[in-house]
Amino acid sequence: MAMGEEAEEHQQTPLLLTSDQIPSKSTILCNPFSIKRTGTAWTAVAHIITGVVGSGVLSLAWSMAQLGWIAGPLAMLFFAAVTLLSTFLLCDSYRSPDPEFGPSRNRSYREAVHIILGEKNALICGFLQQVGLCGIGIAYTVTAAISMREIQKSNCYHKQGHGAACEYGDTLYMLLFGAAQVLLSQIPDFNSIKFLSVVAAVMSFTYSFIVFALGFAEVIGNGYVKGSITGSSTHSVAGISQALGDIAFAYPCSLILIKIQDTLRSPPSENKTMKKASMIAMTGTTFFYLCCGGFGYAAFGEDTPGNLLAGFGLFSGRYYWLINIANACIVIHLVGSYQVFSQTFFANIEKSIAEKWPNIQFTHINPTYKLPWFPTFQINLPRLCLRTTYVISTTTIAVIFPYFNQVIGVMGGLTFWPLTIYFPVEMYFKQRKIEAWTTKWIMLRAYTMFCLLVTAFASIGSIEGLISAKL
Repeated sequence: MAMGEEAEEHQQTPLLLTSDQIPSKSTILCNPFSIKRTGTAWTAVAHIITGVVGSGVLSLAWSMAQLGWIAGPLAMLFFAAVTLLSTFLLCDSYRSPDPEFGPSRNRSYREAVHIILGEKNALICGFLQQVGLCGIGIAYTVTAAISMREIQKSNCYHKQGHGAACEYGDTLYMLLFGAAQVLLSQIPDFNSIKFLSVVAAVMSFTYSFIVFALGFAEVIGNGYVKGSITGSSTHSVAGISQALGDIAFAYPCSLILIKIQDTLRSPPSENKTMKKASMIAMTGTTFFYLCCGGFGYAAFGEDTPGNLLAGFGLFSGRYYWLINIANACIVIHLVGSYQVFSQTFFANIEKSIAEKWPNIQFTHINPTYKLPWFPTFQINLPRLCLRTTYVISTTTIAVIFPYFNQVIGVMGGLTFWPLTIYFPVEMYFKQRKIEAWTTKWIMLRAYTMFCLLVTAFASIGSIEGLISAKL
């Protein structure tokens, strides 16, 4: 069936289509074959947890140490509430009215901004989203390498004692992580990584629980709770702002939310399922964040390290085997989490290429290969080249800037406000036709400006910290 005939058929029989069969304009123009969506609220929860509970959890105790027992938990609750509000606004942006086909799907964040706010906003959003996704890939490469190094260091200390010279570099581990991602990046699309996402989500809860248990055991062993109401006695503006950037980075859900929503089956409507999944995921992750950050700070006080597991590995040698399990879980989790964010990046880039050069035959080359003892498989040459280049790029940058807290603080500070606050609010205004100077308009504008100030403060300190670390 030609695409024009297919569009005509949709026009003639709009009432016979279920909500899951309504195509997006981009689907009709670029891919006439319908996409089978089988996701549920629980697969969405798994995707969100895989994306949200990542390397950021290991820096939360350090952030607590900078902010103290009052400001630390309040900051976590603030960013959790802001992220949840953002997800609710974004959930309603998944479908847009279309005079030809009825409510059309916006299959990506950038597409939603394009349809609702126009091309200029979409260009800005697309650039920031790609920067954020690349930044997360870099941060996850750094974190995975640190965890692999910590396993080797922990074993060394256990065998030779804490006085031994057990110092190892990160570069080899980053290259190993990058090599694994080159292979996994050939997975076709977001819908094909469900199993990987579920495994990663289980790993995230496993190591979060281990961190919580280690912190609790350390507090019991100390006999008292360390830390103070006001936080570190060496208060610095850079430390406080970097702590806020780290916490912001711990909630990167908005980058992939619409892509997750596009995997859901209907009925019920996708926005209802996604809101339910977001509430469950945000509640669970925030609880773990508070437990991990709180007990980590209670265990180490002002000596809380930037990477909490590294601190346990140094000070709690008797738990080395448990710490090794936690670090292994982090590596497995980050392998999957890297793909959750990277598949969104790949989809955005490949869609742009297909729309700009639709007639280039190179994009349709799929040679078939057969290796001994393996089933026949296809390799898409453009996908292989593009995705391999991306993985090599993020790995290279990670090798150049292997600074855990500083990198995640910068990434959180730069992308949090525009992608989590500004665009969701603006799309809500446009879709709901909120008039200026009404109560809702004033409240959301004040909310936007306050979050802008907090994010700017977080960005400045994190960038300063990265520059200082590099020098």
